[in-house]
Amino acid sequence: MTHRTIPCGPGNPLRVVVVGAGAMGQNWLTAVTDEPGTELVGIADLDLDVARRSAAGLGRPDLPVGADAVALAADTDAQALVNVTVPAAHHPVTATALFAGLPVLGEKPVADTLGRALSLAAASEVTGELFMVSQSRRWNRQLFALRGMLEELGAIGTLTTEFFTSPHFGGFREEMAYPLLIDMAIHTFDSARFLLGAEPVSAYCQAYNPPWSWFSGDAAASAVFEMEGGARYVYNGSWCSPGAETSWNGAWRASGEKGSALWDGDNEPVLVADIRPAERPRSPYEGVGGALRVFAESLRTGSTPMGEVHENTMSLAMVEAAVLSARTGQRVLLDDVLDQARAAALREETRSDVRAALAGWPSIRGVLASRHQAPPAAAPA
Repeated sequence: MTHRTIPCGPGNPLRVVVVGAGAMGQNWLTAVTDEPGTELVGIADLDLDVARRSAAGLGRPDLPVGADAVALAADTDAQALVNVTVPAAHHPVTATALFAGLPVLGEKPVADTLGRALSLAAASEVTGELFMVSQSRRWNRQLFALRGMLEELGAIGTLTTEFFTSPHFGGFREEMAYPLLIDMAIHTFDSARFLLGAEPVSAYCQAYNPPWSWFSGDAAASAVFEMEGGARYVYNGSWCSPGAETSWNGAWRASGEKGSALWDGDNEPVLVADIRPAERPRSPYEGVGGALRVFAESLRTGSTPMGEVHENTMSLAMVEAAVLSARTGQRVLLDDVLDQARAAALREETRSDVRAALAGWPSIRGVLASRHQAPPAAAPA
């Protein structure tokens, strides 16, 4: 799918409104301000005092603010939105922006449910506007290097992630039914798809809560995903595991026909194989700022970025499949999860053009996969 392009660049920066001025919003406000290819022209938040304080904190107390993101974008001649609202607001804010002619860069998850994620993918098709999900932990130079190592190992049999931390968040996370799976595991699931270059076929997951846990819901989980091509991705994690904690990126091991690759999540990955690795340039992209730069470049060139809504949606599908398996105790097929999500989207969607687009997809997996492309080209270190 092609999307509308916008002439922008360092000499003609993309004019951006950031929606959501909470803790994560501050990171995005800084990134938009620091990136030469973007210009912050407004801050939208339902709490105008929070928006004003954010503007003042940037040294721009006169920066326009508003409660309605699309109206603020019109008033400021903005060309794009960065959506950093809470997950429940992702669908309404993004859909309204797309139909107002505004491309969107959004925080994960793409939406609060897989059905609404599919609706947003269809809305992007109908409007011809780009919707990209940041999924910021994928924009990690060490993760890119690990992917290069996997390419050296031939066929991959098993990819594993160990994730053990003990955060005391307070608030909504400690009341969720499946806090680890729903709020955190999407990062590692998304990275696994990127590393393997493959999509999930099935999921089997057990979620549980250790007796000492300070979470109300299941804060630990073990999951096995069958991936296209036969590899298995194995996730084992806990949010109530004090002592010997892993990186927030997790600890990774890939086992292939020619050897293994290890990454502790914080330092350079290690190739353990009797082969001479190819020289590979480093990725020029990193974190939130890297995602923002790719978004602006894609709008300028018309290229499809990593994280485009169709490509990113399968990461949320892995989360919903894992949760469904944990609830039922059964192995779950991803195609069944996708079919159920489309049925939900068709029931909920109020726009006839979006419903028609959804109904017209001959294969959900096929439509999502058709938007894939290789990672951005790397630049010399």
